[in-house]
Amino acid sequence: MAWITALLTTGPARKALGLLLAALSIALFLLNLRRAGERAGRLEERLSTSERTHEIQRQMLDAASRRPADRDALAQRMRNGQF
Repeated sequence: MAWITALLTTGPARKALGLLLAALSIALFLLNLRRAGERAGRLEERLSTSERTHEIQRQMLDAASRRPADRDALAQRMRNGQF
């Protein structure tokens, strides 16, 4: 156990350990960036789907507001060619 401590306290070993820790930190940072990008992509896709759904629902409500009130009104619109 003492020889491991003695080995890690030498100059080159400390430098190698520092470089290893720096490389590990950079790798973890890049992985975290990737995860954040994937999450942002999923949120953007969900927002896009939600916007399309709301637009379709709005169109359906607009169409429903213009529909004839009853069968007689429907028949009248069809006779006038407005349907």
